[in-house]
Amino acid sequence: MTLIGNTPFKEPDKTNNKPPTSIPTDGSQWGYDLYPDRRSGQETSNSVTNYLTGKGKENLDKIRCERNVYRCIKESPLVKLMMGALKASGCAIDIRRHISCEDCAPTVSGGYDPIMNQVVICQNTARKVGLVQAVLTHEMVHMFDFCRNNLDFKNLDHLACTEIRAANLAHCSFVSAFLNGDASFFYIKEAHQNCVKNKALSSVIAARDVSKEEAMIAIDRVFDRCYADLEPIGRRIRRNSTDIDKAYEEGFYYGYG
Repeated sequence: MTLIGNTPFKEPDKTNNKPPTSIPTDGSQWGYDLYPDRRSGQETSNSVTNYLTGKGKENLDKIRCERNVYRCIKESPLVKLMMGALKASGCAIDIRRHISCEDCAPTVSGGYDPIMNQVVICQNTARKVGLVQAVLTHEMVHMFDFCRNNLDFKNLDHLACTEIRAANLAHCSFVSAFLNGDASFFYIKEAHQNCVKNKALSSVIAARDVSKEEAMIAIDRVFDRCYADLEPIGRRIRRNSTDIDKAYEEGFYYGYG
């Protein structure tokens, strides 16, 4: 796997089921408080009055979100591949422990909480099963990096690398790059890399309180090595292709089945 700058990743403790004994409450691990349910510690009331006034809507969102998560786990080749890779790496996922549907800021659709070692699906914004699949795959790349490489999210180079890898493996294709304005028919060769850089840039800025310039310098510093690292999917997924099924089939050869 990738070595970042002068700071090599270390072999982690592969215990994937123990929450931390203490959790910082000042938001320092996150940069911005995009996930208020992570730290609120408040119970949600389920009274009839709340449902009638719309205050209980988050409960209905949670049910729909959890159904979409379960469907992805059962049917999505990419999600099944990522879960197999995590299990093979000693970090098997318990969906009741490691995946959480909750309300988030309207600007995000998901996240990975390294403190709790949980993938967050934003039930108020990730409403369709296709988006839930994309979020699960993207955030499981972060979980995989955290499992295999002892990722330090306070290290800007580490954060930039895992965001590059997640965008590379789970977000960008030529079609998405073209729709986002990152590509034209005159520079197709650079389209995917531009999409990955832009997606990684937005993710780094959302996760850490750093300037665009600082984030871009970190991304450029680690880009070549992290862009070339395709573990555990093994290929870049093209839109409207058989790449997803091929990646899933090939995963068995690497013990990810």
